[in-house]
Amino acid sequence: MDKATKQKTIRDFAISEKDVGSAEVQVALLTGRINEVTEHLKTHRKDHSSRRGLIAMVNQRRRLLAYVNRTNREHYQKLIERLSLRH
Repeated sequence: MDKATKQKTIRDFAISEKDVGSAEVQVALLTGRINEVTEHLKTHRKDHSSRRGLIAMVNQRRRLLAYVNRTNREHYQKLIERLSLRH
């Protein structure tokens, strides 16, 4: 994820103007990285170290989503809808 894409993601998902590290922003950034690594693994099937990193990122995102769900159900619903995470 290049710097411009990362900044745009932070602006799009920030709760307040100075927000750069809320759980919602972290979930959005992790989702972008997960999508990139998933595309990488489609062509490099034997890259097990990247696969291990992908699993770690997915688990981190899952924990962050659980936290958002516990603390603010409305933000959670908006977040999974905007990121198209659950069908």
